[in-house]
Amino acid sequence: MLRKLFKQKRYFKNIYKSQKGITGLETAIILIAFVVVAAVFAYTVLSAGLFSTQKSQEAVYNGLQETQGTLQLLGSATGFKGDTNIDDSIGRIDFTIALATDGTSIDLTSAFAWDGTDLTCPNPGANRLQIAYNDQATTVPDVAWTVAWIGKSNYAAGDDLMLDPGEKAVISVWLHPEDGGVWGDDLTVACPTGNEANFIGADRVDTYHLFTLEVKPVSGATLTIQRTTPAVLDTIVDMH
Repeated sequence: MLRKLFKQKRYFKNIYKSQKGITGLETAIILIAFVVVAAVFAYTVLSAGLFSTQKSQEAVYNGLQETQGTLQLLGSATGFKGDTNIDDSIGRIDFTIALATDGTSIDLTSAFAWDGTDLTCPNPGANRLQIAYNDQATTVPDVAWTVAWIGKSNYAAGDDLMLDPGEKAVISVWLHPEDGGVWGDDLTVACPTGNEANFIGADRVDTYHLFTLEVKPVSGATLTIQRTTPAVLDTIVDMH
């Protein structure tokens, strides 16, 4: 019995003798490691949150800018049939625009001018508003256009060509040039040589003709106008 107790005592003595403890230095190193990892993780989370917030703000600001500069179409588009040189087809398309919201003004400076009889090009390349014409046969990235103001505007006060909130402007898109009341395919008849690309040339907007106008301001969304001409073209064609 005593021998058995002696063996158990020696066994437990060996267990206690081989047990290892953790020193204070090791504990401090482990704590420091935890703190460093936590700090790095927190910094990563905060950086990602700040970056996401910044991108969200940029998206909101860009969206507001697009909305503030958006144009709207007022009423319908009106086509004007050409003279004998381009008979039975539309030579000019008019439509009225305004700002959709009380936001950013839009510059309507144009390269072309019309005095009621002649279409001229006094400021080549001066277009601030780009209007693209498209149909199945022709694409004109920057078609000729002029502007006329209706109602109350700042234009009469000082030749202000900015479309401001509350103002209305009639945009005339010229598919063919006009000189002295005569329309024609001679693209240099009213404008200097080099502006041929601003017209549709030998193409014709005749009956049942589908076309698209894309009005692109410097800032803001694009205004798309798509119409199909009727079966009969009068002198003035109302395209709803």
